[in-house]
Amino acid sequence: MTHRAKGWRPPVRRALEAADWLSLRAVWAGGVMLLAAAFTVSVDVIARKLFTVSLGGSDELSGYAFAIGTAWAFAFTLLRRVNVRVDALYQLLPGKLCALLDILALVALGAFVAYLARWSWEVLATSWALSAQSNSALKVPMWIPQSLWFAGLALFVVTLALLLARALGMLFSGDWAGVHELLGARSVREEAEDESGYARDLTRQGGKSR
Repeated sequence: MTHRAKGWRPPVRRALEAADWLSLRAVWAGGVMLLAAAFTVSVDVIARKLFTVSLGGSDELSGYAFAIGTAWAFAFTLLRRVNVRVDALYQLLPGKLCALLDILALVALGAFVAYLARWSWEVLATSWALSAQSNSALKVPMWIPQSLWFAGLALFVVTLALLLARALGMLFSGDWAGVHELLGARSVREEAEDESGYARDLTRQGGKSR
């Protein structure tokens, strides 16, 4: 019995599935973090208005939450192909050219993010070496939010590398449609199908609740 008959999957594909699993949990964690920050800021504003009392540090903590939550959402956004792209002409181009442009765009994005992650590591290492703290009453050790921020960027870099490896494998095997499905900008039809599917799911859930 061959490996394929046993359900064998290429290592890159399995790694991408693991990255997708991790990115989904990361984006949920980032969302919870942002909701907690919004709640804290709201309570602080209400306390200041009604009782002239401030919780202190809510603005600082919300800034950390926004930076970390955003970084943790990058990989999920890329894997779901919901990142913003200018595709006015893209939709009119031949499929093979679109696939090449998709890979070129991924390489350019990867180079930028790798550069960003490299310097974010430098910032984190410096904060750790100097035992740097925030210039506020909270005195937050800066390596804590910076390490969480860097983790999101690192996941993004790894995901980009896996996607590029997968896309190049498809390209060399002549699977142009697969490259588009993996990396291509979402069409209006795909967006509409997703929205209609979401609406159907909500309708089913509403029917079951009754």
